[in-house]
Amino acid sequence: MRNIRLRLQYEGTRYQGWQKQTSTDNTIQGKMEVLLTKMCGEPVEIAASGRTDAGVHALGQVANFHTESDMSTEEIMAYCNRYLPEDIAVVEVSEAAPRFHSRLNATGKRYRYRIINSQIPDVFWRRYATEEPEALDLDAMRKAAELLLGEHDFKAFTSAKKSKKSTVRRIDEIRIERIANRVEFVFTGNGFLHHMIRILMGTLLEVGKGIRTPESVTDVLESGDRAKAGALVPAKGLVLEEVFYT
Repeated sequence: MRNIRLRLQYEGTRYQGWQKQTSTDNTIQGKMEVLLTKMCGEPVEIAASGRTDAGVHALGQVANFHTESDMSTEEIMAYCNRYLPEDIAVVEVSEAAPRFHSRLNATGKRYRYRIINSQIPDVFWRRYATEEPEALDLDAMRKAAELLLGEHDFKAFTSAKKSKKSTVRRIDEIRIERIANRVEFVFTGNGFLHHMIRILMGTLLEVGKGIRTPESVTDVLESGDRAKAGALVPAKGLVLEEVFYT
């Protein structure tokens, strides 16, 4: 069996996230598996580096699947891009080591979240950024972001129900920059919990609007209480940019 590695891009607007579901066939994984099964002439299951939520986009999602097909990597990419919907694309195909797993072997990820920080709507970014007309204090948000760096228990910043799995993660960078009418937030770390970035964003926006102090994020971390963190911001502003491997 060959192990095929893919790098994917998709606009998540009209999909119910990556993970296939019994209640709908409108997922990225579902679309990919139907296509790959037809292409290979055998049942195909595909794994990804992570399960992006409904409405979240990707520039660098990594996935892999096993097949006995003898199609070349060039033929696989050409077939996928011929038959996939226009909002999903395969941008790279390669042979992977037999034991490579896109999720288990990932060592880190980089996400970007975009805010349209203007009282005037931006029609060209409406699917890829969240609107926030109120003025934002970027310096205050940067101070708060510094307190979130490093390894912490991010239990307060996830929507996941109680689980035996660890909620400790490491954030290596939170970069905040203004680009024209947008404020963009770049998060790099060794992994992120369910809804973690979107809750971190909600908390940082409260700091930026003066609702809470930068120092308050430390209290939220130490509390482990989801109710003390900020709101869950919309999915449309979030994009998975890159997945890292050793």
